[in-house]
Amino acid sequence: MSTQILNPSTYGRLLAKVQPRAIKDEREYTRLVAEVGRLVERGEDDLSAEETSLLEMMSILIEDYDREHYPLKPSEPHQMLAFLLQQRGLTSRDLWPVLGSKARVSEILHGKRSVSKDQAKKLAAFFRVPVGLFI
Repeated sequence: MSTQILNPSTYGRLLAKVQPRAIKDEREYTRLVAEVGRLVERGEDDLSAEETSLLEMMSILIEDYDREHYPLKPSEPHQMLAFLLQQRGLTSRDLWPVLGSKARVSEILHGKRSVSKDQAKKLAAFFRVPVGLFI
């Protein structure tokens, strides 16, 4: 994104109207999500530099609140493996050379066997993702 010059007067009026601040409760969260929704509906190309800056700030506030109040549980390694296979249009057969055998792939995919560190490294290299997804 290129740096745009903001008109302080226009930006100040926009800030005074929306009054973004740290989100402390669901009411404020809902209000800012609605404000973001209004801007997003207009489309990125139809926003002024000031509106784009405000949208970025509100998005950060919302992300921070989400991270604190609605943390995502990490996926189990076998669930992540199944997801990556599906997303890439692969089958368990594609993992046989990576993990060594049909039986081992089946056990891991069904959660009956955990992924070893060595296998995690091989899977990470195969899918080109961080090794931590499988540990």
